[in-house]
Amino acid sequence: MGDVTDYVTALTGADHDLVAGVYARARELVPDATEGRSYGMPALRYRERPLVSAMATAKHVGVYPFSPAVIEQAADALAGLRTTKGSVSLDRAAPLPVDVVDRLVAARRDEIDAAEG
Repeated sequence: MGDVTDYVTALTGADHDLVAGVYARARELVPDATEGRSYGMPALRYRERPLVSAMATAKHVGVYPFSPAVIEQAADALAGLRTTKGSVSLDRAAPLPVDVVDRLVAARRDEIDAAEG
């Protein structure tokens, strides 16, 4: 098992469902992603760089695409959600729509590909 699998397995209820859903969709979009850690968080990594992390906190579930530019690119789709320069906060009762997960993960993948040349 890896960092992400171990982390998701330990979650229950809405936390499990939200976090597992983000990781499952990210794996579909970037099948070459591997499990690891980044900034101390379990994360999927792509080309040795952090791709995305999703974690439950006391107040919300956070999605971290490790890129302020990716958050900015998806600003219109994230309207109404609490965001920081590096994260999106989800209410446990409202999962992030699949198309928004797709947009964040694909943008981060493309950003990594562009940096790798």
